[in-house]
Amino acid sequence: MPVDPDLELAASLATGAGELLEGLRRRGSPTGTEGDLASNRYLLARLAAERPHDAVLSEESADNPARLEADRVWIIDPLDGSREFAERASDGRWRDDYAVHVALWTRAVGLAGGAVGLPARSLVYRSDDPPLPSPGTGDGPLRIAVSRTRPPGLVRDLADAVPVEFVAMGSAGVKTMAVVTGDVDAYVHAGGQYEWDSAAPAAVALGVGLHASRIDGSPLIYNAASPWLPDLVVCRRDRAASLLALIRTLEGEKWAS
Repeated sequence: MPVDPDLELAASLATGAGELLEGLRRRGSPTGTEGDLASNRYLLARLAAERPHDAVLSEESADNPARLEADRVWIIDPLDGSREFAERASDGRWRDDYAVHVALWTRAVGLAGGAVGLPARSLVYRSDDPPLPSPGTGDGPLRIAVSRTRPPGLVRDLADAVPVEFVAMGSAGVKTMAVVTGDVDAYVHAGGQYEWDSAAPAAVALGVGLHASRIDGSPLIYNAASPWLPDLVVCRRDRAASLLALIRTLEGEKWAS
Protein backbone atom coordinates (compact mmCIF):
# COMPACT_ATOMS: atom_id res chain seq x y z
CA MET A 1 0.00 0.00 0.00
CA PRO A 2 1.44 3.41 -0.94
CA VAL A 3 2.37 5.68 1.93
CA ASP A 4 0.26 8.82 2.26
CA PRO A 5 2.70 11.71 2.83
CA ASP A 6 0.07 13.76 4.64
CA LEU A 7 -0.61 10.97 7.14
CA GLU A 8 3.12 10.46 7.55
CA LEU A 9 3.38 14.14 8.38
CA ALA A 10 0.39 14.04 10.75
CA ALA A 11 1.96 11.16 12.68
CA SER A 12 5.35 12.87 12.71
CA LEU A 13 3.80 16.09 14.01
CA ALA A 14 1.95 14.26 16.78
CA THR A 15 5.12 12.39 17.70
CA GLY A 16 7.31 15.49 17.72
CA ALA A 17 4.86 17.58 19.73
CA GLY A 18 4.51 14.72 22.20
CA GLU A 19 8.26 14.46 22.67
CA LEU A 20 8.40 18.20 23.31
CA LEU A 21 5.62 17.97 25.91
CA GLU A 22 7.21 15.05 27.72
CA GLY A 23 10.49 16.96 27.69
CA LEU A 24 8.80 19.85 29.46
CA ARG A 25 7.65 17.44 32.14
CA ARG A 26 11.10 16.00 32.62
CA ARG A 27 12.55 19.46 33.12
CA GLY A 28 10.09 20.62 35.76
CA SER A 29 6.41 21.07 36.51
CA PRO A 30 4.91 22.83 33.49
CA THR A 31 1.42 24.31 33.49
CA GLY A 32 -1.16 23.34 30.93
CA THR A 33 -0.84 26.77 29.36
CA GLU A 34 2.92 26.34 28.94
CA GLY A 35 2.34 23.00 27.24
CA ASP A 36 -0.40 24.38 25.01
CA LEU A 37 1.71 27.25 23.76
CA ALA A 38 4.95 25.30 23.31
CA SER A 39 3.24 22.52 21.36
CA ASN A 40 1.35 25.04 19.23
CA ARG A 41 4.55 26.89 18.31
CA TYR A 42 6.17 23.60 17.31
CA LEU A 43 3.25 22.45 15.16
CA LEU A 44 2.78 25.81 13.45
CA ALA A 45 6.49 26.08 12.64
CA ARG A 46 6.63 22.63 11.10
CA LEU A 47 3.45 23.12 9.09
CA ALA A 48 4.73 26.46 7.81
CA ALA A 49 7.93 24.75 6.71
CA GLU A 50 6.48 21.53 5.29
CA ARG A 51 3.03 22.62 4.04
CA PRO A 52 3.44 26.38 3.53
CA HIS A 53 0.37 26.75 1.30
CA ASP A 54 -2.05 24.99 3.66
CA ALA A 55 -4.27 26.77 6.18
CA VAL A 56 -4.37 25.89 9.90
CA LEU A 57 -7.16 25.89 12.47
CA SER A 58 -5.67 25.54 15.95
CA GLU A 59 -7.20 25.79 19.40
CA GLU A 60 -4.27 27.95 20.48
CA SER A 61 -4.22 30.46 17.59
CA ALA A 62 -6.55 33.19 16.40
CA ASP A 63 -8.92 31.86 13.76
CA ASN A 64 -8.07 33.12 10.28
CA PRO A 65 -11.23 33.19 8.11
CA ALA A 66 -9.04 32.67 5.04
CA ARG A 67 -9.20 28.97 5.88
CA LEU A 68 -12.78 28.92 4.60
CA GLU A 69 -11.46 29.53 1.08
CA ALA A 70 -8.54 27.11 1.40
CA ASP A 71 -8.47 23.69 -0.24
CA ARG A 72 -6.46 22.14 2.60
CA VAL A 73 -6.76 22.91 6.32
CA TRP A 74 -4.88 21.29 9.18
CA ILE A 75 -7.06 21.11 12.31
CA ILE A 76 -4.91 20.76 15.41
CA ASP A 77 -5.25 20.60 19.15
CA PRO A 78 -1.67 20.99 20.36
CA LEU A 79 -2.51 19.67 23.83
CA ASP A 80 -5.87 18.04 24.45
CA GLY A 81 -6.19 17.52 28.18
CA SER A 82 -4.20 20.45 29.55
CA ARG A 83 -5.31 19.60 33.10
CA GLU A 84 -4.11 16.02 32.83
CA PHE A 85 -0.80 17.14 31.31
CA ALA A 86 -0.05 19.26 34.38
CA GLU A 87 -1.23 16.77 37.02
CA ARG A 88 0.35 13.87 38.81
CA ALA A 89 -1.61 10.79 39.88
CA SER A 90 -1.87 9.66 43.49
CA ASP A 91 1.31 7.59 43.09
CA GLY A 92 3.30 10.69 42.13
CA ARG A 93 3.62 9.80 38.45
CA TRP A 94 2.49 12.15 35.72
CA ARG A 95 -0.98 11.41 34.39
CA ASP A 96 -0.89 9.72 31.00
CA ASP A 97 -4.37 10.63 29.67
CA TYR A 98 -3.61 13.67 27.52
CA ALA A 99 -3.21 13.79 23.75
CA VAL A 100 -2.01 15.67 20.68
CA HIS A 101 -4.47 15.94 17.76
CA VAL A 102 -3.45 16.52 14.13
CA ALA A 103 -6.05 16.20 11.35
CA LEU A 104 -6.26 17.26 7.71
CA TRP A 105 -9.41 18.54 6.01
CA THR A 106 -9.52 18.88 2.22
CA ARG A 107 -12.17 20.43 0.04
CA ALA A 108 -12.26 17.33 -2.14
CA VAL A 109 -12.72 14.78 0.67
CA GLY A 110 -13.67 16.56 3.88
CA LEU A 111 -11.95 14.95 6.85
CA ALA A 112 -9.09 13.32 4.97
CA GLY A 113 -7.20 11.71 7.85
CA GLY A 114 -5.25 12.35 10.97
CA ALA A 115 -3.23 11.14 13.92
CA VAL A 116 -3.69 11.14 17.68
CA GLY A 117 -0.61 11.01 19.86
CA LEU A 118 -0.67 9.80 23.45
CA PRO A 119 2.78 11.07 24.42
CA ALA A 120 2.94 9.71 27.97
CA ARG A 121 2.22 6.23 26.58
CA SER A 122 4.60 6.59 23.60
CA LEU A 123 1.71 5.82 21.23
CA VAL A 124 0.49 7.41 18.00
CA TYR A 125 -2.73 6.22 16.34
CA ARG A 126 -3.32 6.90 12.64
CA SER A 127 -6.35 6.89 10.41
CA ASP A 128 -4.61 4.41 8.11
CA ASP A 129 -4.03 1.86 10.88
CA PRO A 130 -5.38 -1.63 10.13
CA PRO A 131 -9.16 -2.16 10.57
CA LEU A 132 -10.32 -3.41 13.94
CA PRO A 133 -10.95 -7.13 14.48
CA SER A 134 -14.52 -8.45 14.65
CA PRO A 135 -16.39 -7.35 17.80
CA GLY A 136 -17.07 -9.65 20.72
CA THR A 137 -20.44 -10.72 22.02
CA GLY A 138 -21.36 -7.35 23.51
CA ASP A 139 -22.43 -8.99 26.77
CA GLY A 140 -22.46 -6.95 29.97
CA PRO A 141 -23.04 -3.24 30.56
CA LEU A 142 -22.23 -0.65 27.93
CA ARG A 143 -18.79 0.73 28.83
CA ILE A 144 -18.73 4.47 28.11
CA ALA A 145 -15.68 6.71 28.34
CA VAL A 146 -16.52 9.84 30.32
CA SER A 147 -14.77 12.87 31.72
CA ARG A 148 -13.34 12.21 35.15
CA THR A 149 -14.49 15.65 36.33
CA ARG A 150 -17.66 16.59 34.43
CA PRO A 151 -19.54 13.76 32.68
CA PRO A 152 -22.33 15.29 30.53
CA GLY A 153 -25.95 14.87 31.51
CA LEU A 154 -26.65 12.73 28.45
CA VAL A 155 -24.49 9.86 29.66
CA ARG A 156 -26.18 9.98 33.05
CA ASP A 157 -29.51 9.70 31.22
CA LEU A 158 -28.14 6.69 29.33
CA ALA A 159 -27.22 5.06 32.63
CA ASP A 160 -30.81 5.47 33.80
CA ALA A 161 -32.07 3.70 30.66
CA VAL A 162 -29.66 0.78 30.17
CA PRO A 163 -26.88 -0.93 32.15
CA VAL A 164 -23.83 1.30 31.80
CA GLU A 165 -20.31 1.26 33.22
CA PHE A 166 -18.61 4.65 33.27
CA VAL A 167 -14.86 4.62 32.62
CA ALA A 168 -13.38 7.98 33.62
CA MET A 169 -10.39 9.41 31.76
CA GLY A 170 -8.99 12.67 30.44
CA SER A 171 -8.88 14.07 26.92
CA ALA A 172 -11.27 13.46 24.04
CA GLY A 173 -8.42 11.84 22.13
CA VAL A 174 -7.76 9.41 24.96
CA LYS A 175 -11.47 8.56 25.21
CA THR A 176 -11.80 7.93 21.49
CA MET A 177 -8.64 5.82 21.37
CA ALA A 178 -10.10 3.75 24.24
CA VAL A 179 -12.92 2.82 21.84
CA VAL A 180 -10.33 2.02 19.15
CA THR A 181 -8.47 -0.34 21.50
CA GLY A 182 -11.67 -1.92 22.85
CA ASP A 183 -11.12 -0.73 26.41
CA VAL A 184 -14.57 0.88 26.22
CA ASP A 185 -17.56 0.36 23.94
CA ALA A 186 -18.42 3.98 23.25
CA TYR A 187 -17.58 7.62 23.80
CA VAL A 188 -20.62 9.87 23.97
CA HIS A 189 -20.20 13.60 24.46
CA ALA A 190 -22.82 16.34 24.43
CA GLY A 191 -21.32 18.97 26.69
CA GLY A 192 -19.72 21.21 24.08
CA GLN A 193 -16.62 20.79 21.91
CA TYR A 194 -14.85 22.45 19.02
CA GLU A 195 -13.58 21.03 15.74
CA TRP A 196 -10.07 20.55 17.09
CA ASP A 197 -11.39 18.39 19.93
CA SER A 198 -12.82 15.74 17.61
CA ALA A 199 -11.26 16.05 14.13
CA ALA A 200 -8.20 13.85 14.62
CA PRO A 201 -9.92 11.36 16.96
CA ALA A 202 -12.85 11.02 14.54
CA ALA A 203 -10.46 10.58 11.59
CA VAL A 204 -8.71 7.71 13.37
CA ALA A 205 -12.00 6.15 14.49
CA LEU A 206 -13.49 6.26 11.00
CA GLY A 207 -10.26 5.05 9.45
CA VAL A 208 -10.20 1.86 11.53
CA GLY A 209 -13.87 1.11 10.89
CA LEU A 210 -15.67 2.63 13.86
CA HIS A 211 -18.78 4.77 13.73
CA ALA A 212 -18.29 8.49 14.45
CA SER A 213 -21.05 11.10 14.14
CA ARG A 214 -23.05 13.80 15.88
CA ILE A 215 -25.41 12.51 18.57
CA ASP A 216 -28.33 12.77 16.11
CA GLY A 217 -26.46 10.49 13.70
CA SER A 218 -25.58 13.26 11.24
CA PRO A 219 -22.04 13.54 9.85
CA LEU A 220 -19.31 15.51 11.56
CA ILE A 221 -18.65 18.57 9.37
CA TYR A 222 -15.29 20.32 9.59
CA ASN A 223 -13.83 23.64 8.45
CA ALA A 224 -17.15 25.37 9.08
CA ALA A 225 -17.42 29.12 9.60
CA SER A 226 -17.84 28.50 13.33
CA PRO A 227 -15.55 25.80 14.75
CA TRP A 228 -18.17 24.96 17.41
CA LEU A 229 -19.00 21.24 17.05
CA PRO A 230 -20.58 20.41 20.40
CA ASP A 231 -21.36 16.70 20.38
CA LEU A 232 -19.91 13.36 19.33
CA VAL A 233 -20.63 9.63 19.35
CA VAL A 234 -17.90 7.07 18.69
CA CYS A 235 -18.66 3.35 18.88
CA ARG A 236 -18.45 0.11 16.94
CA ARG A 237 -20.61 0.14 13.83
CA ASP A 238 -22.68 -2.80 15.04
CA ARG A 239 -23.74 -0.84 18.13
CA ALA A 240 -24.33 2.50 16.44
CA ALA A 241 -27.98 2.03 15.40
CA SER A 242 -29.19 0.98 18.84
CA LEU A 243 -27.11 3.59 20.69
CA LEU A 244 -28.24 6.43 18.41
CA ALA A 245 -31.88 5.30 18.70
CA LEU A 246 -31.61 5.37 22.48
CA ILE A 247 -30.04 8.84 22.40
CA ARG A 248 -32.82 10.11 20.13
CA THR A 249 -35.41 8.75 22.55
CA LEU A 250 -33.74 10.35 25.55
CA GLU A 251 -33.22 13.67 23.82
CA GLY A 252 -36.82 13.64 22.58
CA GLU A 253 -38.09 13.04 26.11
CA LYS A 254 -35.94 15.87 27.42
CA TRP A 255 -37.29 18.37 24.92
CA ALA A 256 -40.84 17.13 25.32
CA SER A 257 -40.64 17.75 29.06
